[in-house]
Amino acid sequence: MKVKQQLNQLKPYQPGKPIEEVKREYRLETVIKLASNENPYGCSPLAQQAIMKELDYLALYPDGYSRALREALASHVGVNEKQLIFGNGSDEIVQIVCRAFLQKGTNTVMATPTFPQYRHNAVIEGAEVREIPLQDGHHHLEAMLAAIDDHTRVVWICSPNNPTGTYVNDVSLRAFLDKVPKHVLVVVDEAYYEYVQAEDYPNTVSLLQQYENMMILRTFSKAYGLAALRIGYGIAHEHILQAIEPAREPFNTSRLAQVAALAALNDQTFIEQCAQKNKQGLSQFYTFCDEHSLRYYKSEGNFILIDFGFSGDEVFTYLLQRGIIVRSGCALGFPTAVRITVGSPEQNETIIRVLTNMLKERSEQFCEETF
Repeated sequence: MKVKQQLNQLKPYQPGKPIEEVKREYRLETVIKLASNENPYGCSPLAQQAIMKELDYLALYPDGYSRALREALASHVGVNEKQLIFGNGSDEIVQIVCRAFLQKGTNTVMATPTFPQYRHNAVIEGAEVREIPLQDGHHHLEAMLAAIDDHTRVVWICSPNNPTGTYVNDVSLRAFLDKVPKHVLVVVDEAYYEYVQAEDYPNTVSLLQQYENMMILRTFSKAYGLAALRIGYGIAHEHILQAIEPAREPFNTSRLAQVAALAALNDQTFIEQCAQKNKQGLSQFYTFCDEHSLRYYKSEGNFILIDFGFSGDEVFTYLLQRGIIVRSGCALGFPTAVRITVGSPEQNETIIRVLTNMLKERSEQFCEETF
């Protein structure tokens, strides 16, 4: 038996090490996971309550239209309910877009490094992938425009970008959209939207009125704290969503995910509190980096990419042995960096203390070798 030739050049997604595995491997009692950009404060209590009430209905299929959630989300976002599509995480919507628009003979344009599933799904569909290197951690929009041709079908903009945390501001995004041909779909992935603090971050939903070839992706996995339930959504013009709807699997979001997302949506106080705590947590890391002259990007997400100047795998292993799971930059396109999820104040203090010890030990070792 032979699988698609495209699959031979791909590797399965490698998630971070599970907490229980690390405990077992290193004989640890406590492990802090700051690798997957999960919300350290969990989810709204309202979401937990909604899940408990729904447990009596597990034998029933979910609402394939997600009506209750759709109506509430449309009101919250400020769009028509037919401008929404739901997915098993926003990852599935990436897959739906690739399945609907890409095939052999077409191409897609994206930054690199960025969220890897854009490339992954495009390769599976047989499309050419045109990757444009980041410019000082930011999308190089001019070079991305230059890469577009008559065969381009989709352009991806991850903002805030994973793994750098940088964003495309309002002026830059508008200028870019003005020049993108109408036959090209521009997907703006805003998985970390709720964490954004930048005043010049674009109101992408309002931009839909002017740019019909645009789609926005958001998720309940990050700030809403529902990563385990896998539910995300896309916002676009109705004619685009009608066209790609046949590529969506039926019942692709569960009953539990739908009711939890609806309840979480109704607790914006929780989201605002998480965003403020995240801002404070980032400040803890900025101070640490400045004190040790470490290069980093100001982040609009709930994570920070720090360049230590030596192998990210080495930093990853040092932390792992001490019960802290982060993401090595070696797997993210930044071999001398690590990506750290912003945790609670106590978690941040712990990892900063361990990293400070690591830098001190390396400095002492270097002095001994030099002497």
